[in-house]
Amino acid sequence: MFNKEIYIERREELKKSVKSGLLLLLGNGEASVNYADNAYAFRQDSSFIYYVGLDTPNLAYILDIENDKEYLLGDELTIDDIIWMGNLPSLKDRAAKVGIETVLPFSQLSKLITTPQKLHYLKPYRYRNILILSELLGEKPDAIATGFSVELTKAIIKMRLIKSPEELIELEDAGETGYAMHIVAMKMCQPGVSEREIAGMIEGLAISKGTRVSFPTILSMNGQTLHNHDHSGILEPGRLMLCDAGAENVNYYASDFTRTTAVGGEYSQKQKDIHNIVAKALNDSIALAKPRITYKSVHRNAYKVVFEGLRDLGLTKGDTEEALNAGAPALFMPHGLGHAMGLDVHDMENLGETLVGYDDEIQRDTLFGYKSLRFGKRLEPGHVLTVEPGIYFVPQLIDKWKAEKINTEFINFDKLKDYYDFGGIRLEDDILITENGCRLVYEKRLPVTTEEIEKAVKS
Repeated sequence: MFNKEIYIERREELKKSVKSGLLLLLGNGEASVNYADNAYAFRQDSSFIYYVGLDTPNLAYILDIENDKEYLLGDELTIDDIIWMGNLPSLKDRAAKVGIETVLPFSQLSKLITTPQKLHYLKPYRYRNILILSELLGEKPDAIATGFSVELTKAIIKMRLIKSPEELIELEDAGETGYAMHIVAMKMCQPGVSEREIAGMIEGLAISKGTRVSFPTILSMNGQTLHNHDHSGILEPGRLMLCDAGAENVNYYASDFTRTTAVGGEYSQKQKDIHNIVAKALNDSIALAKPRITYKSVHRNAYKVVFEGLRDLGLTKGDTEEALNAGAPALFMPHGLGHAMGLDVHDMENLGETLVGYDDEIQRDTLFGYKSLRFGKRLEPGHVLTVEPGIYFVPQLIDKWKAEKINTEFINFDKLKDYYDFGGIRLEDDILITENGCRLVYEKRLPVTTEEIEKAVKS
């Protein structure tokens, strides 16, 4: 939690951006696992925490812009709450810590909403909040999902994309834990060790240092599956273990790293060849990322590195620019180069991925692979992004393209048979765009070359 002046300044800036109407931010409630009293660990809405700073359930914030009034709505703890969950300062005292004077019971929300002023709310992603808005506005739930305020959404995105010095300290803290998680994963990457054991160890580390992992851990020898949450494998000699994991710190800021480690710390020449191409795509992307450059162009250059590197190995062929225009590299990297990161690991994705990552100048592509880029707009100082190129050999996708004769002039399909059991390699760092270029958010870089990773595994 920051000091109250920061929250006051944020709300003042938001008020200037939206200019008129009633602004509503709904906090999250509890979410049950398998029955009402067995809840998931509470996670506050990120925009609510950004502007209001309070991380307890069942709160709402109203800003009456035209009358220059703001309200925190919620209910005081009952004696049952205190017995079961412990005591807290009064809601009024907690509100005072973030600079809000007027506190009302949650039931008063409907009375504030009945004013003739326009209501601005964000697109809800929790069913509880969808139902609250449905009842408040007398609209069916489906209408709530489309009736959100684009004006408010864009104003929040503009503010949250630029990270303040205080936020960078939090992101570095999350990065330190994420770094430690990956070092543990590398050291444990030995034949006979279960994927589940490694995933459990690093997730426990995240909890011990903060609140939780910043997203479900991806850790598998089957790295060709981009979001592989199956941890049922036992590590085998000669295989690769892809680990994509990060931490969420106590103030909800995220980290997100990926490294791909040879089991036992011994890469084959084939694995080194592919790893080196991905490492070049990562390093070249970081070198290119700077203010006024579009991230879309950085993504395209990563595709260029992938295509030309594979061409040197005889797996692709033909003219680079023609292959890029045809989308040929997407066979090997069917995802985008990266995404914004902050209070959410995919920052503000609940507000609309396209609204966060694109604008009137830079539009999302429709071509396979390119269309999966979550953030393509022009970079600005203060942006925090992931850089995560990869090369994957997905037999089903290769067979589909071969059968449908897709990009046959750029891909040597017959030579790919030798890679059907390869898996995939992804390498990922988190960067901050600075005034003149970029730097790593957590400046101690994880081992990234095959030599560095082999040393970490064997240390």
